Amino acid sequence: MTKLWGHVAFRLALGYGLLALGSMGVVSAAFYFGTVGVLARSTDGNLISISQRLARHYESRGGEGLRQEIQQLLVDGIEQDTEVYLLVAPDGRKIVGNVSGWTMAMAPLDRLTDLQVVRDGRPSLSRLLPRHLPDGSILVVGRDMQDRREIEQLVWRALLAGGAVAVLLTIGGALLFRRQLEHRVGAIRRTALEIEAGDLSRRIPVSEVDDEFARLNRDINHMLDRIEHLMDGVRHVSNAIAHDLRTPLARIRSRLEESLRPTETAAQLAGTARFAIQQIDELINMLDRLLQIAEAESGARRQSFAPVRLASVISDVFELYDATAEAEGIALVNETEGDPVRLGDRNLLASATANLVDNALKYAGSGATVRIKTTNERDTVSIVVQDDGPGIPAAERSRVVDRFYRLDQSRSLPGNGLGLSIVSAIASLHWGTLYLEDAAPGLLARIVLPRADAAVPAIEKLTEIRSLGAVE
Repeated sequence: MTKLWGHVAFRLALGYGLLALGSMGVVSAAFYFGTVGVLARSTDGNLISISQRLARHYESRGGEGLRQEIQQLLVDGIEQDTEVYLLVAPDGRKIVGNVSGWTMAMAPLDRLTDLQVVRDGRPSLSRLLPRHLPDGSILVVGRDMQDRREIEQLVWRALLAGGAVAVLLTIGGALLFRRQLEHRVGAIRRTALEIEAGDLSRRIPVSEVDDEFARLNRDINHMLDRIEHLMDGVRHVSNAIAHDLRTPLARIRSRLEESLRPTETAAQLAGTARFAIQQIDELINMLDRLLQIAEAESGARRQSFAPVRLASVISDVFELYDATAEAEGIALVNETEGDPVRLGDRNLLASATANLVDNALKYAGSGATVRIKTTNERDTVSIVVQDDGPGIPAAERSRVVDRFYRLDQSRSLPGNGLGLSIVSAIASLHWGTLYLEDAAPGLLARIVLPRADAAVPAIEKLTEIRSLGAVE
């Protein structure tokens, strides 16, 4: 029992069972007193009514008339098995009745009393109402209670049997409930242990019945999918960082090692120093971009979101890259119409747009055209950067947003494969999505964001969740 008491499911089911038993007890008590009590009150009222009627009969017809009336009641066949009548003279002599051995001291007058008497020669537990008549005689009216006692005992036995069955069902139900709950929770625990052992691909089985456990299991599986994706990303990032750090560090070390030769001049040493600083600046820039992605994915900057005019953001990015595009022989066009407003971080949205424009200018090639614009839908607004360059193969579009991933044809160009990863992280931070589509020719990069009024509930929900977390 101690082991069972250690299970929350058993305690919970037992608690509900005891609550049900308590409710049954209250109902049973109400049933018992409502049944037996009504019968007792009915019997008492009937005896009082008969006693009063016979007393009035005595007043109107005298003692002889009362004797005849009692004699008639005893032989009329109505309630003959239960009725009790007795008329005793003032000197204690029995005048008429079906009770023997009566004495004045057996029961108080004018009060209902349960008494063991001899009725028709047999012992009988009867309810009696003695009454004193004006001539000193005693009128006793009563009823044999054997049948009522049997009814009471039958009710008691039924209630006790029902209570015993209810107790057994409560305990059995608690055990069954514990077993079912343990089975459902056990699947979660087993999956958790397998994941703890290192198998991140394990998922909790989801039953076909759409109950609370099925919904919980689906939510946990979605969480595990996200964790597995992040862990894969961490492993990929770790490998990529190690690879991307090793090459420049090796170049720096090689140049520094060469600078230690006695034949190196001051000018050569200065060139080596400038090379090392340039390489280190590139590494710092790469780490800053990784930190920017991590900050965006953490969601910490959502608390400072404010309405942002996207037309102003695109105008600033256009001015920033206009001269660069002209120098490279690329036409940069601002096709923004209207002035959509969106809740967000202006600097991050500008950074995401700038990354898309920078990629388009870098890969589209001389003579290409790059267009920046916004589009409005019913519930969303989009930032679109489109070029007519070589584009990205359809099979590669889902991979280019991974950190450090670069297409084969772009490996000779400067960069570290973090631009689209930053854009995707910033879009997710704003409850949006980055889509890469075929522009035929070229690439169309679209950041789809919910409108400002559609994003407000999400921000309120996030604030509520954080408040609850702070309270807990």
